Amino acid sequence: MISQFAQLNWISVAIAFVAYSIHGALWFTVWFPKPYRRSLGKENETLPNKPIFIVGPAICSLVITITTALLLYALQISSIKAGIEFGLLIGIGFLVANTVNIAINPNIPRPILYGIISGSYHLVGILIVNAILIAMK
Repeated sequence: MISQFAQLNWISVAIAFVAYSIHGALWFTVWFPKPYRRSLGKENETLPNKPIFIVGPAICSLVITITTALLLYALQISSIKAGIEFGLLIGIGFLVANTVNIAINPNIPRPILYGIISGSYHLVGILIVNAILIAMK
C-alpha cells in the first residue's frame, strides 16, 4: 500500500481535491442553499459559519480523493469512460447510499431531500475527481 502512495500523481490529487472542495462550496452556498436549508428544517435561518463546517468537509473530501486515486491506480483504470463508470459505481454505491443512510435519522427533518441534495453533490464531486485524476494520470 505504501508503494501505491508513492506512485500517485500528487499534483492531480491536489487539483482534484481543490475542485471537489470548490464544488462543495458552490453546491451548498450558491446553487442549492435554500433546498439544503429546507432539508435541515432551517429554511428561515442562516446556518452557522463555524470552522468545523469548512475544515471537516475539506478533510473528508481529501480522504475521498486520495482513496479514489489509490483505487484508480490499483484497478488500473485509465480511460475517461472507465473512470466515469467507476465514479458512478462508487458514487452511487458508496457515497450516495451512505449519505441517504446518514440522513435517515430523527435529526434530519426531510431525509429524502437531504439525501438527494447531498448525495447528488457527492456523485457529481466524485465524477469531477475521477475526470481530473484520469486526465492527469
